[in-house]
Amino acid sequence: MISDQGIQARFQVGWPGFTLDVELRLPGRGVTALFGHSGSGKTTLLRCLAGLERRNVGSLKFKGEVWQDDARGIYRPTHRRPLGYVFQEASLFPHLSVRRNLDYGRKRVNGGHKVSLDHAVELLGIGHLLDRMPERLSGGERQRVAIARALATSPELLLMDEPLAALDLKRKSEILPYLERLHDELEIPVCYVSHVPDEVARLADYVVLLSEGRVVAAGGLRETMARLDLPTAFTEDAGVVIEAVVADHDETYRLTRLDFPGGGVVVARRPESLGHRLRFRVHARDVSLALARAKGTSIVNLLPVTVVEVADADTPAHVLVRLDAGGTPLIARITRYSLDHLGVTLGKSMWAQIKAVALLG
Repeated sequence: MISDQGIQARFQVGWPGFTLDVELRLPGRGVTALFGHSGSGKTTLLRCLAGLERRNVGSLKFKGEVWQDDARGIYRPTHRRPLGYVFQEASLFPHLSVRRNLDYGRKRVNGGHKVSLDHAVELLGIGHLLDRMPERLSGGERQRVAIARALATSPELLLMDEPLAALDLKRKSEILPYLERLHDELEIPVCYVSHVPDEVARLADYVVLLSEGRVVAAGGLRETMARLDLPTAFTEDAGVVIEAVVADHDETYRLTRLDFPGGGVVVARRPESLGHRLRFRVHARDVSLALARAKGTSIVNLLPVTVVEVADADTPAHVLVRLDAGGTPLIARITRYSLDHLGVTLGKSMWAQIKAVALLG
């Protein structure tokens, strides 16, 4: 259940060739990912939340406050909404140092600071950059400064429009841990636009899946990613997100065991201490099925599972099989040949063989 202290929105925006028509109730804390392919309406929806898309018709209430209600002629402009906005490009003022860029954000604050400037600087790890000019920053550094500037405005809501899209893989890897710190240490709700499944899996608590301007699904990350009836399930990116605890380190073989409800997996040695929580992703393509526990195999991650659901995949030769591993969902992508020859049916007990695990933090 999502309380009235979250976001309640209803928007309609239309122009030739595209219409956004959505109704949403979003949580008032954590990271909500607005997820979908290019052209699905993610950025348009974010701009509606910010008040930047004035052509929309609808209503918006944030934590009980009415920001828009066209039926009553209410429309709070962007500068009067307590929000921060991070664009794909950092858009720093090129003639101002990092420090003065941050000061610009701080001067916009009316009332108390929810996030002190010092805290924002520490969270984003930019203390050593304060006297630099934007031209002397890398792409990842510029984006971290842009996020800190948005936080310096002391927002009650943070909107982020694909903040990693303009960065190469190395820069993305550098900035993701800082985004995780924001998630872990701040109570400011975040709406985060992305089309990258692994990015969403790493950061989000709640997911809104958009397609052609409509909401296809909305719900908790684990439950939504494990559904087989959604467009994202019919791609090579199908898979589940699992939250686990570091349970043991094997120094002889340099391995770490991660436990979760229903079982555990072994991965390459992790630096985290025992008890630390981690997320990992298991792609459907990396899960195979067997009738009995395999012996004499190099695959070490074997879990007893029950077949819950079977659905068509994106090619006629394959199917997706949803599995229950003691309360934790898994998805396997197998051939129809295997489906028939293994006798895969609902309720059947089998063994899942996990070939690879993608750690997300």
